[in-house]
Formats: sequence, structure tokens, C-alpha cells
Amino acid sequence: MSYPEYRPYPLGLPSPSFDSKITDLIIELDHLRKKEIRTAIHPVLFKQLVELFHIVEGLASARIEGNNTQLLELLELESGLGANVSEEVREIRNLENTLAFIDSVIGRRDIDLSFVFEIHQRIMEGLKPPPAGDGDSEAGKFRQVEVGIAKSSHLPPPPWEIRGQMDELLEFLGKSYPPKYDLIISAIVHHRFVWIHPFTNGNGRTVRMLTYALLIKQGFKVNTKRILNPASAFCLDRDQYYKSLAKADRGDHDGILEWCFYMLNSLRKEFEKIDHLSDMTFLKTKILLPSIDFSYQKKFLTEVEWRILKMVAEKQLVQADDFKDIFKNKLPQEISRQIRRLRQLNLLIPEKPNARKYVLNIRSDLLRMGLLYVFDKEGFLP
Repeated sequence: MSYPEYRPYPLGLPSPSFDSKITDLIIELDHLRKKEIRTAIHPVLFKQLVELFHIVEGLASARIEGNNTQLLELLELESGLGANVSEEVREIRNLENTLAFIDSVIGRRDIDLSFVFEIHQRIMEGLKPPPAGDGDSEAGKFRQVEVGIAKSSHLPPPPWEIRGQMDELLEFLGKSYPPKYDLIISAIVHHRFVWIHPFTNGNGRTVRMLTYALLIKQGFKVNTKRILNPASAFCLDRDQYYKSLAKADRGDHDGILEWCFYMLNSLRKEFEKIDHLSDMTFLKTKILLPSIDFSYQKKFLTEVEWRILKMVAEKQLVQADDFKDIFKNKLPQEISRQIRRLRQLNLLIPEKPNARKYVLNIRSDLLRMGLLYVFDKEGFLP
């Protein structure tokens, strides 16, 4: 019987050959990074999509660790319909909030040790340490004990080596390399962080949040026009994710490049899929209208509500005059009452506070089941 071993190896940047599969991937991903994303989606609607996919990203990252919370449960809690918040739901909420934090600061923050500590603290906030929960009693601090990694032949470095290893990793990350190496650097940093295992708990969740931050730094989020969802790429095959990380644990050139290929290939598939959501035609025909139809078929919506919401999905931004074709021969006061009712049902929200122009609210309880059904059908859910 073999036991896990600590086998240190030098941190460096591998160079794939020109005709390797990784080189082809780097070219494809660089095209996606530089691709100008023009979206005709109304900013309020796009903001709702980003918020929804922060929930999906948090769920995906937690799912890799074995958290089996369902998306419907999360959305019910978001709307206040759920019961008491479980430890598993709190874990996902922490990840969702951490993503929002990264979005708000990444343009003016370096990815340094203080940033790493803050990410870990936010992920662990309010979670009980094992065995009662999946938190860390020393959140934001390097571990002081030796740890193992389940189902891994790699033994992470002892506590007294962690600071030096992390300093080396962040120095590696801070060096200036040609842009063609950006994604390989992200893959190397992802693996090396897990290899070091600097915290007692939450290392996987922390490194996936850091990968999100790195990808934004490297230009994979264009203002508010792209949705980024990297953890979903890894959770589709959790076993393969861990197997690929384990190959890099050997520290040899081929094993590290195998991990890089796995990570870059997974990201490419996810980017190509998720970029469709920036296309208003795709969003309308594949997501919004089918969701509204589903909710009507399940009798969550009346026929009048169904007709109105389909019109809103087509136009994106509506006002009272747009309702005249649906409410023929109705007085303006009656149309205003109908708009007020739709707002009370949380199906419409104002474009701006106190505005009289409205957009669809895809977070509405009455649309939730239809939306989940369609997102799952189109392959967007973990």
C-alpha cells in the first residue's frame, strides 16, 4: 500500500510545441478574448442574467465539493419563500457574494496575499468548521497543521513551507509574460494553489474564485457584456477535474501540460456556450419566450399575462402605450391598473426608480420554473 508523499518540484512555465493541441486552444481562446461582444440586451435585463449566473457559478463550485443543493431551493430562498438557511445554502450564498465582490474590486485590486486572504474569509463567513460544516475556524490565515487531499497521492507541503510557496506563486503570477501565456499561467496558478493547499479547508472554492478573478484580469470579461462562468466548466465531470489535477501533481512537463489542456479545453467549451447569452436573438428565442410559454402551459400565468410578457420579451422596454393592442377599447386608467398588478406580481420592474418604462423580471416566482426548465434544456445548468 502506497502513502501520499510530499514531492516538491520547481514552479515554472511549460512551453507546448507549436503543433500541440494546447497551442490550438490558446489561439481559439485568444480569439474569444478579443472578440468584440455587442449586445442589444437592455442593461437591467443583462444585470439580472449576471446575478442569476453568479448563483449558478456558486452552485457549480460548491457542487464540485459534494454540495447537493438544488438551484430551485436557492432561488426560493432568494425570494424569501424558503425555510431556514441550511449550511449548504449558506456556502453557496457566500460564493455568490464573493463573485459580486470580485466584480466590484478587480479593476483596482492586485491579486496579492491580502486579496487571497479576503477571498477565503468571504467564502468561509458564517460557516461552521468540520465536522458540523464546511468552514474554517482560521479563515483568512494559513493552516498550522499538516493535511491530506482525499483520493490523492500528493501530500501538501508542511505548514512552515506555505508562506514561501505562496510568495513564490504570487511572484510567478506577477511577472510580465507575453499575452499568449496568460491562460497557461491561469492553469498553472490554479493547480499550484491546490497543490500547496494553504488553508485548512476551502482551498478548492478559493482557487476557483481566484481563477474567475484572473480571467477577468486577462480580458475575458468585456465591461458588462460577457457572463463568466468558469466553475461550471469543471463541475460537468468532477472526477475528470480531480484526475487532471492529479496528473499535474507529478510535476513533470507532460503531466502539467495535460492539466493545462483539460482546463483550457473546458473553459473554451464554457465560453462558447455562455457567450450565446449576450445575443438578444438567442436570449429571446431560446430562453425568454420558451420560459414564458412553459409558465403559461403550467398555468402559472393567465392568458393575458402570457400575452403581455411575450410582448415585453419582444420589445424589452415597454410603457403604457405599448399595452393598447392587448387592451383594446380600455381606458388609460384600466391599463395603468394592469401594469400595477404585473408589478405587484413581480413580473415587471421599472427601468429606473420611479420610471414608467418597464422590463421583464426573470427572477419572478411565476417565471422561475420555466426559466430553470429552459436553462437546463439548453445546457446552462450544472
